[in-house]
Amino acid sequence: MRHSLRIRFALPAIAITSVALLATAQSAPPKGIGAIWAYAGSWKIEAENFDTAHSKASHEHSTLRNSCWKDGAYVACNQYVDGDSKILLVFTYNDADKTYTSYQIPQGGGAAGSGKLIIDGNVWTFPWEMTENGVTTYFRVVNTFTGPDHIDYRKEFSTDKAHWTVMAKGTTIRTAGP
Repeated sequence: MRHSLRIRFALPAIAITSVALLATAQSAPPKGIGAIWAYAGSWKIEAENFDTAHSKASHEHSTLRNSCWKDGAYVACNQYVDGDSKILLVFTYNDADKTYTSYQIPQGGGAAGSGKLIIDGNVWTFPWEMTENGVTTYFRVVNTFTGPDHIDYRKEFSTDKAHWTVMAKGTTIRTAGP
């Protein structure tokens, strides 16, 4: 369950949600926990899922709304998919090692999950791994921001962290601010 929640954060309609980045080309992007504030707002998501060992082929459309607030060192977002509240996301930032952590709290009292977020310029990556029967598979969602209101993303898996198989790809476009 923990892994599917992270997938939701970065891919469409329960499988895909996403983020926005950078304010404008004229202003410097926020640093630290403030960067996460870019998630706030409404988004239109289009995704193409491929038939792989870890995904089934399909096409998805959804609307995502992140109702976010910042308090102290935290940013939290109540995430709505097609109008239904689905998950509460809480983000932290460790200035000492420049790392972000996200905590996914599902509606209805299920177990919370956590994951890392790596921000490198306009590329935001959510990595995780799963081990089954002694075999570890690495997953990641890579969001590439081509502007403050547009994200190209892909979801991938690998068994060696060198060769990645694309499970899904798509776009997320901001339709309204916070």
